[in-house]
Amino acid sequence: MNKQQFWQLIEAARNQASNPNDGEAVAREATSLLASRPVEEIVAAEQVLWDLMVDSYSNPLWAAAYLANGGCSDDGFDYFRGWLIAQGCEVFERVVADPDALPELPIVQASAADGVDLEGEDMLGIAWNAHISATGDQLPASPPTIRYRELDPTWNFDSDDHDEMTRRLPRLAAGSRTTRLTELQNVLNG
Repeated sequence: MNKQQFWQLIEAARNQASNPNDGEAVAREATSLLASRPVEEIVAAEQVLWDLMVDSYSNPLWAAAYLANGGCSDDGFDYFRGWLIAQGCEVFERVVADPDALPELPIVQASAADGVDLEGEDMLGIAWNAHISATGDQLPASPPTIRYRELDPTWNFDSDDHDEMTRRLPRLAAGSRTTRLTELQNVLNG
């Protein structure tokens, strides 16, 4: 399975999901669809998934996840990127190229209004779960190759620095939960 085939799988899963914006629903459908494929494709899908995780490993995207979710740990960033993959190729590529485009997505606007985190932990296990479903066994012992690049040192600043985040991600900072919390704290503190 190559990236194009993987993205076709995700698109098919989104089309079958009860809510294509729900990372868990997309992960369930993707797992089911992947489990019906040859075992070699399931194993290859694991590498493609982690290649996408590597492609999306950047400080600007991490900062965007921090703003969108009101904080973002290491695991939280993985889950955010899982959610991003569940949104499909077009959204993934757009947001990876310009993390400040995130607030333009209707699902992000709705999630911010409802205080819902953008997370898709279940997406990270689709190949694992599909392999178990298809074969009864865990994925082969050889793990996928994951080589994260060095993070950009110019983004090494306090994520709670509202002014810096606003300078770097102005559209996202304007509508983030962190911004609303800061504004509320300012009102309460008089």
